[in-house]
Amino acid sequence: MIFGVLESARMARSKTFAELFLPLGPKKSPSRRPASIADSPAIQAIWDVVGMIPRGTVSTYGAVARAAGLPGRARLTGFALRVAPDALNLPWHRVVGAGGRIVFPKTSLQHREQARRLRSERVLVKDGRVGRSYIADFEAL
Repeated sequence: MIFGVLESARMARSKTFAELFLPLGPKKSPSRRPASIADSPAIQAIWDVVGMIPRGTVSTYGAVARAAGLPGRARLTGFALRVAPDALNLPWHRVVGAGGRIVFPKTSLQHREQARRLRSERVLVKDGRVGRSYIADFEAL
């Protein structure tokens, strides 16, 4: 046992300091992640659901995740909207937090832009919240 410790200490001294922190080599196991985010079936499903939200209505992050077959993954909905390419022209402004709340900070440009876009679709926004009558129920579709 002691011989093994002494041997490894001697081998460590033979390497330069920088070499000790270099990676050993390429990964041997394949990554579980898709080649790109857009290749993820979960992200694609969320984008599909968001694209189907009708004009003049909103949905919550949790409801979008459930409709995409991903219950309990509301935060993934937010991530999917953040990484969505602009070319998709997703109606991101139609997705709000639980209870109809705009999740961006009230003083941010995103908050003002989301409220402006919702108002242009005749959705009532008051104090950073959308009325319950505007929230779509995807389970009924």
